[in-house]
Amino acid sequence: MDVRIKISWDRSLETGEPEIDDQHRELFRRIDQLLAATRDRRARTEVGRLLTFLGDYVVTHFQAEEKLMADAEYPELGPHRAEHQRFVEEYARLFEDYRADGPGPVFVIKFGNRVTAWLCEHICRTDRRFVDHLTRREER
Repeated sequence: MDVRIKISWDRSLETGEPEIDDQHRELFRRIDQLLAATRDRRARTEVGRLLTFLGDYVVTHFQAEEKLMADAEYPELGPHRAEHQRFVEEYARLFEDYRADGPGPVFVIKFGNRVTAWLCEHICRTDRRFVDHLTRREER
């Protein structure tokens, strides 16, 4: 089975906050690299390295977002942080699936669908609410 999943950054996902948008673009770029590596049947070690990097990058990105929220006294920081934690847990489950089954077509589909759907939904809903808060704060 030849699975060709490719994700691309779309300007509709921009929040208007340059630091956050840059990190989101990097996340999409790295996810696409990971999907390409699995699709091209590159060495399992390379796929594992990309998965590890991406997992670490997600945590770094979430920490940066949460620091911006704390600095801006964002009232929804707690629920936003909880969404981040749930994603980190989901990512860990996907990583375990990879360890158990390898980077085959089922993993590629599952990873591509879950990660990109979560990111797009989170960016469009939750991250934009935070950026709206920043905008309102700056207007005062």
